[in-house]
Amino acid sequence: MDDIFLLQKCVEHRLSALTDDILISILVRVDIATAARSSVLSRRWRNLPWLLPDLKFHAMNLLSAPCGGVTRHIDQAMASLARATSSFFAQPRRKHTNKKLCLELYLTGNYSHDIGLLVGNAIDSEMVTDLELPILTEKKPEDSAHEVMVQQAQDMDGFFSAYPSVLLCLTRLHLQNIRLAERDMNHLLFDCCKQMLHLRLDHCDTGDCSVWKINAPHSNLRVLEVYLSKLKKAEVLCLPKLERVRWQAWLFYEAPLCFGSVPSLKELSLICDASLIHQDFSLSQVLDGATNIHTLTLNFRGEKIWMQPEGKQQCTAFNKLRKLTIHGIFIKFDLLWTLNLIEAAPSVETFDVEMFEHPWQEGHEARIRCFGAQRVEPSWKLSGFTSCHKWQLKEFQSSGFRPLLEQHFLFVSTVMGRAPDLKTVLLTDGQYPCNGCDTRIPIPPPVGGFFPTYRDAQEAIAKQLRERARSSAQIIFRSGSTYPSRATRSYIY
Repeated sequence: MDDIFLLQKCVEHRLSALTDDILISILVRVDIATAARSSVLSRRWRNLPWLLPDLKFHAMNLLSAPCGGVTRHIDQAMASLARATSSFFAQPRRKHTNKKLCLELYLTGNYSHDIGLLVGNAIDSEMVTDLELPILTEKKPEDSAHEVMVQQAQDMDGFFSAYPSVLLCLTRLHLQNIRLAERDMNHLLFDCCKQMLHLRLDHCDTGDCSVWKINAPHSNLRVLEVYLSKLKKAEVLCLPKLERVRWQAWLFYEAPLCFGSVPSLKELSLICDASLIHQDFSLSQVLDGATNIHTLTLNFRGEKIWMQPEGKQQCTAFNKLRKLTIHGIFIKFDLLWTLNLIEAAPSVETFDVEMFEHPWQEGHEARIRCFGAQRVEPSWKLSGFTSCHKWQLKEFQSSGFRPLLEQHFLFVSTVMGRAPDLKTVLLTDGQYPCNGCDTRIPIPPPVGGFFPTYRDAQEAIAKQLRERARSSAQIIFRSGSTYPSRATRSYIY
């Protein structure tokens, strides 16, 4: 015991010798509950948590232990959040430099009102000038009927009406299961939240099968993320500072969005595991008003290719494209159709393709029965036109590469042969852990065999690719990088 006591004293002495800046740099690496508890260590530590530049209060992270039932779980989490918020903001302190606050909460009971009053006062006294606010709900999307979403919207509106200061410094907003009229949605997000830079909407809309028109020339919004929305479409008529859009899982059967004036838009991600009744749409029409995009990500999640075959029509939209990512192509599909996109965008410097393979098919079979989903071989053919500009491709990544599948070998060698300036080819196994599959043994072997992990096999494949493509590009084989428990192995040829 004496040895342990001496060791603790030694550690305390060494920590106390550090400057406040170093101690604060330690505290920013722990959760807010741990940082708050550190204030009782000694007089020296008493004010350190209040000197943290950023405060992050996540309701669920403040629970000491899980409790029974979802509702009771959230109630206890909000009670803990109210106590933590009170400890930081209820009493004014001489030393207080917090400016940025992340506050994750549920609109339940009186806790959110207690927290809103404290945060509103902290904003009014300029203790907080930058607010990130996720407003969450315990309801899952499938359990959120119209009435549930409208009630959540009313609760949110009541919160903002009671504490209007919250809207003044709101820079990031994350909403779940909200249904507002279009006029109210636009008024809240673009008229009231004048400082907002980042907006995420999970299962939010302006009504089933509605069209959301956004015309906000004075908005500062930079990032828009939409997940699992029942919107028929979003028409982004004017968002002059918008830089990045991510749209995942549209439920209706046409293009989910279109653009008007978005001169700053640089990155676009479209992600959807479409069913047979989803209509294919023209990507060039979606991008008609977005001509400055330099990073485009398309993810089909192993289902049908939901774009109409195009060629020259895409050249204008792809004029400034520098990085093209195409993920979720079912592993048995032809891959050469993707070269139509490269032909339309010869300025692309990074090309990232990922093949999709999931060894456990029960979920997919259920999806076919319920939604009519079915993997359909893409109807694209290599276009007849050839760009007048040579490819500027420098980096090419093929994830899920299976050399025993002829279409994979042909695809990689074709890309290498058409890109004279190609420097690096990265071939990876592309296998992702799945909790649903880990308990089901044996898992069937991958389609097309396993990714080559032995150096002799890799060297032979690299030689064949170079000879077929007549390319001197560096070829890197990388396996194991997607599994946390497996060491990454890379070999260069």
